[in-house]
Amino acid sequence: MKNHKHKLLTMSLLASSTVAAIHVINKCINTSALIKNMLHKDAVESDIYHWKFGDIYYTKRGTGSPLLLIHDLTAFSNGQEWCTLVESLSKKHTVYCLDLLGCGRSQKPQITYTNFLYVQLLTDFTKEVIKERTDVAATGLSASFAIMTCLNNEDVFGKLMLINPTDLSVLNQIPTKQSKIAKFLLETPLIGTLIYNILTNKSTTELYFTETAFYNPFHVNSTITDTYYESAHTEKGRGKYLQASISGRYIYNNIAHALKKVNNSIFIVGGAKEEGIDATMALYTSLNPSIESEKVDKSKHLPQLENPEKILELMNIFF
Repeated sequence: MKNHKHKLLTMSLLASSTVAAIHVINKCINTSALIKNMLHKDAVESDIYHWKFGDIYYTKRGTGSPLLLIHDLTAFSNGQEWCTLVESLSKKHTVYCLDLLGCGRSQKPQITYTNFLYVQLLTDFTKEVIKERTDVAATGLSASFAIMTCLNNEDVFGKLMLINPTDLSVLNQIPTKQSKIAKFLLETPLIGTLIYNILTNKSTTELYFTETAFYNPFHVNSTITDTYYESAHTEKGRGKYLQASISGRYIYNNIAHALKKVNNSIFIVGGAKEEGIDATMALYTSLNPSIESEKVDKSKHLPQLENPEKILELMNIFF
């Protein structure tokens, strides 16, 4: 009996120690990621849009016709994706650049993030903050939000530039039993946070840029990686709820029908070295033959950071 009690006590102490250790590790990671304060170095002309599901951080610069810049949707993503272009674009446009809900400096509520949630956000932001029809540049997964916004309300957006839009086969994915389990695990208070911190550690952030975002890994610098690493860990790692929705496949939506119906002028820009970009462009244009497209040499997923001069040239022509 004594041995049994001793074993139970030992197991209880080990469990408590493990929980405490994981808590300390999570806290240290989230604290250390914010030390350099990279995200708030462009705080000039920043503001907050108090949306119904959480506060949205955005900047407004320049004068002229409105242009909304929408970053890609990952746990790392934030409005700094457009930092190399905003100043130049603001000479001809009133440039709005926001951090989407669950990203960067915006709030990261504990909710299920869906495609329609972001369609609501973009619609409300345009109507209540910009207050007139606006042109849009959107990257990756966020391109689908822009397309669906146009389908739901033709008076919100004008011209659309889609940079490396997500392939339709990815957007067609729906939640499965396995993806729902992944979402559940990520949303758990302690273990979920630890898993999220592993998925968004500094090495993973650097690998994202050297392997996925940039064609030339030597173009990647510490300013970029530190900013994105910090972005994933603001609000004490609550970005895990967005990651959970992405992993759970709740964020995707079949936009094929929308591509066929929208009448907006659409221009697709692809990184020449982006995997599958030729097939993606071909499928988008097969559904909507009026879509124009061009590839940017020596670039992958984020040409606006790797080859900003060429992207600026294309934007000045299109907008």
